[in-house]
Amino acid sequence: MAEKFKIKKGDKVIVVTGRDKGKQGEVLEVLRDEARVRVQGINMVRRHRRATQGDPGGIVSMEASLHISNVAHIDPESGKATRVGFQVKDGNKIRIARRSGKALA
Repeated sequence: MAEKFKIKKGDKVIVVTGRDKGKQGEVLEVLRDEARVRVQGINMVRRHRRATQGDPGGIVSMEASLHISNVAHIDPESGKATRVGFQVKDGNKIRIARRSGKALA
C-alpha cells in the first residue's frame, strides 16, 4: 500500500538538499508509491522526444522527480522551511506550519 505524506499537490515547497538547494516551487505531482514529488521548475532534465501527430518532438525540458525527504513546506510568515503539524478547528483538521503556527494553504 502507498504511504501517506504531508506534502500534497499544489503546496509551495523549498528544496533542502541537492543540486537545486534553496529553490522554491509548487508541487505538480506526488508519486506515493515511490515516495517522490515533481516540483515546478526544479530538477530540470532534457529528454529526446519522437515526433507524433500532435507533437513536433525534439529535445524537451521537463521536471524529474525528487525524493520527498529532499523538500519541505515553506512557512507562510518567514518564507523558510518548516515542518507540518495538524490542528482541529471547528471540526475540521487543518495543516499548520510548526515554525509560525499559521495555516498552510
